Amino acid sequence: MTGGGNWTWLLTGRIPTLIDAGTGHPRHIDSIAEALKGQPLAQVLVTHAHSDHMSGAPALAERMPGARFFKMPWPERDDRWPAPWEPLAEGDRVDVGDTSLTVVHTPGHAPDHLCFWHDESRTLFGGDLAIKGSTVYIPAAYHGDLAAYIASIEKVIALEPVRILPAHGTVIHDPVPVLRRYLLHRHEREEQILDLVKQGVETPDAIAAVLYHGLSDALMIRAREMVGAHLIKLERDSRVIRRDEAWHMIKP
Repeated sequence: MTGGGNWTWLLTGRIPTLIDAGTGHPRHIDSIAEALKGQPLAQVLVTHAHSDHMSGAPALAERMPGARFFKMPWPERDDRWPAPWEPLAEGDRVDVGDTSLTVVHTPGHAPDHLCFWHDESRTLFGGDLAIKGSTVYIPAAYHGDLAAYIASIEKVIALEPVRILPAHGTVIHDPVPVLRRYLLHRHEREEQILDLVKQGVETPDAIAAVLYHGLSDALMIRAREMVGAHLIKLERDSRVIRRDEAWHMIKP
C-alpha cells in the first residue's frame, strides 16, 4: 500500500524539523542524524496517525531526546505510539528550519490529517493528500470520510500550490491539475456506483467486484472500503439509503 515506502522531510537550519516520524527503522534514524551533522533535532510534525507516518515517534524520542512532537489530536490512536505529543490545529503557524509553515487541516484519508503550507514558495508538505499516478485510499471503516476528502482537495486547490512534497511517490510539480483529476475521478466513480445500485447491485462487495475486477484479494479489501466511502457520502447526499447490508436508490 505504500509503494516504495514513505518520505519524511527534514528542514535544517535554526530549528531543525522533521515532517513525519516514519516507522522507526534504524537506518532512517541514522540518516536523519547524519543529515543533522551534530545539531539536535528540534521537533517532529506528524501529518496523521497512520502507522507509516507516526509509529517511529518512540524511537526518535529515544534517540533524539529534547525533540518536541506535534500533531492534530486523534485520541483513539495517539496512545498507540507514545511520545510527548503537543497539539496542532488549523491555521497554526510553526517555525521550522529558517522559515515557518502554516497548518492546514485536510481530513478525509484520516480525521487528523494535516498538510503544512509554505506560503513564500507556494509549497505544500502534503502527507497522504495526493500521490502522483495513483489515487488516495479512503478507509470508510477506519474514520475515512470521502466528503471531507473532497472538501480538503478543494481547499488545497484554492491555495494555488506550485509544488506538493508528498509522503509517497514523486514530488508533484503540477499539483492543481493532479488535484482536479482527483475530483473528476471521484465524481465519475460516484456515478458508476449509482448506476450499479440502479441496476440492483446492492452491496459494497458486489459493486467492488464489478468496478475493480481482477484485483488481488488484499487490494480488493481496500476497493470495498472505497466503495463504502462513496456509498456513505451518497447516503448523506440523500441519493441512496441502506437497509441492512443492501443499498438502494432514493426515489425522487
